[in-house]
Amino acid sequence: MGSHFAPPLNPTFLLLLLIAASAQPQPLHERFRRCINLKSPADFNTTSNGDLFSAPAINATSFASTLQSTAQNLRFLLPSLPKPILIFTPSTKTHAAAAVACARRLQIHLRLRSGGHDYEGLSYVSHLQHPFMLLDLSKLRSITVDLRRNTAWVHAGATVGELYYRISQQSKTLGFPAGLCSSLGIGGHITGGAYGTLMRKYGLAVDNVIDAWIVDAAGRILDRKSMGEDLFWAIRGGGGASFGIILAWKVKLVPVPATVTVFTVARTLEQGATRILQKWQQIADKLADDIFIRVIIKVAELRRRKTIQTSYNAVFLGGADSLLELMETSFPELGLTRHDCIEMSWIESVLYIAGYPSNTPPAALLEGKSLFRNYFKAKSDFVRRAIPLKGLEGLWKMMMEEDSPMMIWNPYGGMMGRISESESPFPHRKGVIYKIQYVTIWNDGGAESAARHVGWMKRVYDFMGAYASVNPREAYVNYRDLDLGMNGNNNYNNNNNNNGSNLEQARLWGRRYFMNNFDRLVEVKTMVDPDNFFRHEQSIPSY
Repeated sequence: MGSHFAPPLNPTFLLLLLIAASAQPQPLHERFRRCINLKSPADFNTTSNGDLFSAPAINATSFASTLQSTAQNLRFLLPSLPKPILIFTPSTKTHAAAAVACARRLQIHLRLRSGGHDYEGLSYVSHLQHPFMLLDLSKLRSITVDLRRNTAWVHAGATVGELYYRISQQSKTLGFPAGLCSSLGIGGHITGGAYGTLMRKYGLAVDNVIDAWIVDAAGRILDRKSMGEDLFWAIRGGGGASFGIILAWKVKLVPVPATVTVFTVARTLEQGATRILQKWQQIADKLADDIFIRVIIKVAELRRRKTIQTSYNAVFLGGADSLLELMETSFPELGLTRHDCIEMSWIESVLYIAGYPSNTPPAALLEGKSLFRNYFKAKSDFVRRAIPLKGLEGLWKMMMEEDSPMMIWNPYGGMMGRISESESPFPHRKGVIYKIQYVTIWNDGGAESAARHVGWMKRVYDFMGAYASVNPREAYVNYRDLDLGMNGNNNYNNNNNNNGSNLEQARLWGRRYFMNNFDRLVEVKTMVDPDNFFRHEQSIPSY
């Protein structure tokens, strides 16, 4: 066969090829990386500045492990659900700020995660039909305790357990009133209010925050003075990821005794659980501020028959003798004995309430690992009138129908009733006897299994409507529940003709979380983020 010689290419054609090649857009992760380099002086490629993962073409293993690292609800890790196109884990606050500027420039929807405990997975799943990236703050976790001023600066990616541990290493008689679950990321946790065993004595975490660092929608890092009191008010209980990126909180530490006392006393229906619970409802919010007694309600098996078990799980700020005297006067129906009482340090009580095995060293809190990771659905209610016998018996019947149901009743009163409902966006204060958290858990990721358990939860919630607070029926924003309503699928720039309907949609769920504080939150949002850059399915809208 003869040889074939290609004719020389036209120089003009070569130039066109070069132009076309250079016009090909860079992959998104490369454009984001370049933008970060331009927006911050340090070399982004150094390990001190963070990691960038892109899905699924590169870093596939690292991408998946980072995405799943702190996700608590396995429902939102299913392959069928949308995943972020990028994950960025900044190691400095300047890189976190640059991420905002770059996300805006590249028009990437941004999701924020500090701990991953959000019940509807909103920090790592988006239902708004926009490509999105995840800004994971888990590397921003330094904690500085100042014993001279009884304060601490805690960065957003640190867990509640880490904060407790660092305080305990400096002082045996100081604590902080935040969550009971030690693996909560402190950044998002405090934005919703944050309650724990010290709430009746000192209020919520938001009631003990004195400063903060936040990245606003313009990519600026602001403290309390530069952000202004309106924004500082809004971020302390107005829900996460609506106003900016919380980088750190400055918190006020509170005194705790060197010795506290804990107990867990379980009672089944056969042991008079219903009668005891009726008495608890009468006194839960009226007990001395030093005691916190929550009730964990589950289905148990007794002699091969299902029954309801109520467990009274408590922390008392004092010794066992004083506790027994208090219980004998206020709640003798429980039948607490000296044998039930365990005296320990406050940091040991943190481990006890979080569900760690006995004798676990406090340093275990530094691991930041959740003890629970399941498929689950949760809801919440606030109760202002005791549930009558008929209601309790109906509730027991419905719980018997489910595989692994649980309720946690947390007492209010004390300091919670003495702080104005407008002091922070968290409004559930005076008049609340207790809050209910409903949870159902399952182990199968199939759609049929999820539908069955979620359906049961909705039926229970409908049944309890007769006994929960009304006008509005209140809910806790840290127990996100998309059944209450969602924002519309807003465009990147929210200045459109649908704002009126968007606001009305948001009011459906917003009044439940924030009651009369919702409209003020909308005003603050409009002032600091009018283009609605920070948004999700239940973010505060702008006018």
